[in-house]
Amino acid sequence: MDIAPVVDSRFEHQFRFTQEEVERFAALTGDDNPIHLDAAYAATTNFKKPIIHGMLGATVFTKVLGTQFPGHGSVYLKQTLEFLRPMFVETDYTAVFTIRSVNADKHVAEIETEIVDSTTKKAVTRGVATMINKEKF
Repeated sequence: MDIAPVVDSRFEHQFRFTQEEVERFAALTGDDNPIHLDAAYAATTNFKKPIIHGMLGATVFTKVLGTQFPGHGSVYLKQTLEFLRPMFVETDYTAVFTIRSVNADKHVAEIETEIVDSTTKKAVTRGVATMINKEKF
């Protein structure tokens, strides 16, 4: 579902991660920090249970931006990220995307990106993506 976005248009995507996905991400990246993988270790931390890698959580941005909003043909130029709260497995989240600016001459848009815990409604990750797409902007 490719959408041609305009300023202030918004898109939402619901998702969650499993512990198996966290383990596959750890294997792929080599980030085997026990805070993500070892429940006994994580219980000794402020989080009390394993947390998802922040960068794994942020992969939802590239998934949606490249396939749904704005969609195919989109290429990242930049992404800022702030990790505000931890993310946990088997927790429902909503990724929220809002077009903040479009430069039609350069086919570039700035898109606010945010992950919100669907239960608490608190932001866990936020940033801004700068995307180029010659067909959409």
